[in-house]
Amino acid sequence: MTTTNGSSPDKNMENNQTFLYFAYGSNLLKERLQLKNPSATVYCVARLKDYKLVFGNYKGLASDRWHGGVATIEDSPGDEVWGVVWRMSISDLESLDNQENVMLGAYRPVELSVKTKGQDISCRTYIMNSCVYARPSPQYLQVIVMGAEQNGLPKEYQEKLRGIKTNMYDGLLPMMAELEQERTRVKERANQ
Repeated sequence: MTTTNGSSPDKNMENNQTFLYFAYGSNLLKERLQLKNPSATVYCVARLKDYKLVFGNYKGLASDRWHGGVATIEDSPGDEVWGVVWRMSISDLESLDNQENVMLGAYRPVELSVKTKGQDISCRTYIMNSCVYARPSPQYLQVIVMGAEQNGLPKEYQEKLRGIKTNMYDGLLPMMAELEQERTRVKERANQ
């Protein structure tokens, strides 16, 4: 089977099909998301009503990557979570699911409606299963705050993020070194 432009459906999917992904945790930071999902481009800033941002670990198992609780969202009438909607190629969907440990059952993908400039947009996002609350490491929280700043989330929300108590972990995290290298590469490319 071929499409109207003569290409196979698989080729057409790779070239044209995209989805919208609402990020509220470490994937707020462009360099973090693009490490494994190079197609991600900012679509808009948005707000998810009646949810709150919490931190924890799947079944209480601490994150090796971040050494502390990681972000998830949960129902909370009257609260809101701000984040970034990314437009991504369908070819990055498997990579994103892997990053969120969907196959292990840590997170489940969901479709939620977020609000932006007077309109509602349906987006894919992820919610942790069997969450046991735990404070985030300072490094993980730093990545979220950097992403919130980078994308211009409301100042009040940025302050709220900065005020989150951490677990005070002060060891080295390989992910932070990887992110710093990527940020340096991006700066160098921009200056060329």
